[in-house]
This record gives sequence, structure tokens and C-alpha cells, in this order.
Amino acid sequence: MRLGLLVALGVIVSDQFTKYFVLNLLLDERAGIVYSSFFNVVRAWNTGVSFSMFNNYGNLGAIVLSVIAFAIVAFLVYWLRSEKSRLAQVSLGFIIGGALGNVIDRVRFGAVFDFLDFHIGENHWPAFNLADSFICVGATLLIAQSLFEIWAKKEVKNEN
Repeated sequence: MRLGLLVALGVIVSDQFTKYFVLNLLLDERAGIVYSSFFNVVRAWNTGVSFSMFNNYGNLGAIVLSVIAFAIVAFLVYWLRSEKSRLAQVSLGFIIGGALGNVIDRVRFGAVFDFLDFHIGENHWPAFNLADSFICVGATLLIAQSLFEIWAKKEVKNEN
């Protein structure tokens, strides 16, 4: 459990540091910075969830989404307590830290600060932040681990 919680703490610190750096030092008063033909750093406030769903509910939305995030984090910490796999512990730490990093934004600002903007031509993916990236990587690793465990069990079963 300790490994997952340390990873979560590292994710929270790195997420909040990058948000502070980009918002206060890099962007300053600018709306965005074009870095390449496919990547910009932008100032985007997301009051909803992924891809700005539920984006029009104001403070009530921020409170409800924060409560939901805390409930999910509580479940993940409960799971983490009994998890033996170090990969799963790290993955859960990524998700927990990412979720809490975004909750911190909701509490401080009423919205999540997103700044990474990838695009092809005029087609932009929704802007995101480091916390979102850690959540996606953590979820992907958990799914991959589960699939490999299922595959390994099938292999053992077929050998018998």
C-alpha cells in the first residue's frame, strides 16, 4: 500500500507543480503559446469531466464531481490495501494521484486547469493536464495487467 500512496503523492506534487508553472510562469497573461505544428500550451478551464462533459453546472457541478472523485479514490485506496502486485499498486497510485490533483483544482479554482493541446491541423483533442495523463496511464496499465493475467491463466490451464 505504501508504494501506491507514495506514487499518488508524487503524482499530486508533479501535477500541481506543472499547473502552477504553466499558469503563473509560462503563460503569464497569454491565452496560449504555439510550440509546433501539432502542440500548443493553452489556458483551458474545465468545469466538467473528461472532454468537458457536464461543463455547465457551475459550483454545484464542481462540488458533485469532487464528491464523486473522493468516493472513487476511497474505493481505489481500499483496493490498494489488499493489492499484492507492485504494478497494480503503481497504477492505482497514478489514478489516485491524478484524481486528487484535479480535485485540488476544483476546490481552489472551481474548475480543472488544462494546458496540453495536441492537434492535427484544425482538429484539436480536448486540452488535458498531467493528472489526466497519469489517470489514463494508470487505467491502461491495470487493464493490460488484467489481460496478461487472464492470458497466463489460460496458458497454464491449456498445459494441464
